[in-house]
Order: sequence, then C-alpha cells, then structure tokens
Amino acid sequence: MSTEDKMNIDERRKYLRKMQKRYRKAGRKERGRLLDEMQAVTELNRNYLIESLHGGLNRKPRSRQRSCVYGPEVDDAIRIVWESLDYICAERITPALPDMVRHLHAHGEMEIYPALLDHLSGISISTVGRRLNRIRQDQPRLPRPKGSQRANKLTRDIPMRRIPWDERESGHFETDLVHHCGCTASGEYVCTLQMIDVLTGWSERRAVLGRSYLVMEDAFRYILAHLPFPVKEIHPDNGSEFFNHHMLRFWGEIVQGVRLSRSRPYQKNDNRNVEQKNSTLVRAYLGYERLDTVA
Repeated sequence: MSTEDKMNIDERRKYLRKMQKRYRKAGRKERGRLLDEMQAVTELNRNYLIESLHGGLNRKPRSRQRSCVYGPEVDDAIRIVWESLDYICAERITPALPDMVRHLHAHGEMEIYPALLDHLSGISISTVGRRLNRIRQDQPRLPRPKGSQRANKLTRDIPMRRIPWDERESGHFETDLVHHCGCTASGEYVCTLQMIDVLTGWSERRAVLGRSYLVMEDAFRYILAHLPFPVKEIHPDNGSEFFNHHMLRFWGEIVQGVRLSRSRPYQKNDNRNVEQKNSTLVRAYLGYERLDTVA
C-alpha cells in the first residue's frame, strides 16, 4: 500500500486490534500519546477511538439493507458501453464510462441526463463488476454439452503420448502447423506444415494456403513422396486440421500402416523437436509477417 493511500476499514481494525493491548496496559499519559498516534495514522475521531478501544473492535452486521443507489438506467448504460467496447473487463470499462456515454449520445445511440453522468463518474469498479456479472447471466447462451461430450469425439480413440527422445527406430514424426497470419488470425493465410523425425532429425516442410483437408492431404502426400524411409507414426497436437473425418480416412484407408498419436493439450514439450525447428527452420527465415497469397 502506498504511504499516500488511506486505510480501509479492515486495515484500520487490524491496526487498532494491535494497539488495543498496549492501550489497556498503558497509564494515563501513555494512553494520551497512543491516542495521538492512532488518530494521526487512522484519521479517526478521538472520541470514536476511545469508545472502540474500550469496547469491541468486531464489525457489527448491518441492521438494515442499504437502499439501491444506481437504478436500471445505470445498468442499461453500462451494458451499451460494454457491448460497444467489445465486452472488456470492469477495471477497463469503469474509467471510460462517462466519456463513452457522451460519445454515444452525440451519435444518437443513447439518451443521457445529468444524474446519469454523476452516477457513472462516481461508480466503483467492484459495483460495475457485479452489474456486468448480472448482465452476463441475462444474456442467452447456446447449450453446451457437459462432461466428456465436450471433447472431440474423433480424438478419443487416439492415444496421448510423447515420443521418447531415445527412439531407436526411424519414421516417428512429430508434426506441427506454423501459422503465418501476422497480428490477426482472420481470413485465409499461409501455413507451413513441418514434420521432424525424432531419431534422425530429418525434416520436411510444405506450405499450404488455408487449413482445409484438401491442402493438408496434398501437403502430406508431397512430404511422404520425398521421405527416404517409411512413416511409422504421425504425432501432431490436437488441432482440427489434423483430426477430422477426411484426414482420419486419409491415414486409415489411403495411407495404411501409420500410427496416429497426439500430444497433451497445452503441453508443447510433448512436441519438443518440431516446436524447436519451428523457430530455427521456419520463423528464422519467414518471420512473423502475414502471408496470405499464393506467391
């Protein structure tokens, strides 16, 4: 806490509990000095301090509920601004409320009045957060399956593993797709399909435009034709470009005898070899720019 910040209620209570023992044991002059010190630290009234130190310092429950300060018009204004700013958090939206309301009013998106601006200027971040939680609950959401039904049904039968670093047999390939989308992943852009053999370190790459099964199948066919030894295992992450009905048909019917495995979600070390080569063999040459043309 900064030295310029005022104590909140809990901090004052904690401080007074520590001083209460000293205050009760002290003499008359010492109590006066302690009261001066506590008054300077907490900025509380002297008589209130004396009453609190002689009594209990536990906070009493509120006898009656406080009346509502902010009406439904404040909720409506927060909702409109929240939607306009693309659903940002309460900490970011609270300081912007008055200016955004004026801006939306200037463009005819909402009506305002002085009391509303006063409320939005003085509302706290925690109050805005509670209202945003209530607004989220009121929004309709698509039904979501529960439990194991959320998982990709196509990957349930594909084991999660890590190819051992001391693999004694060639043909076990870690596979990954490097996205050349720049700062935005919208639209169609170029990706680099890369395969690394764990034993020999043999690597192959192929550029694809988009991630459809047609371009992925074409890229795999190209790489398989250029490998000096047969493929025994393909080990990508859990991306849908690798695990869909068309690609599973490709590996099961067209290219037979290839074992499919996958890494654990959010565990890049399960594909450590290809992740490293993504940097040294792809990013080092192409960088992080967006590539979205055939050329």
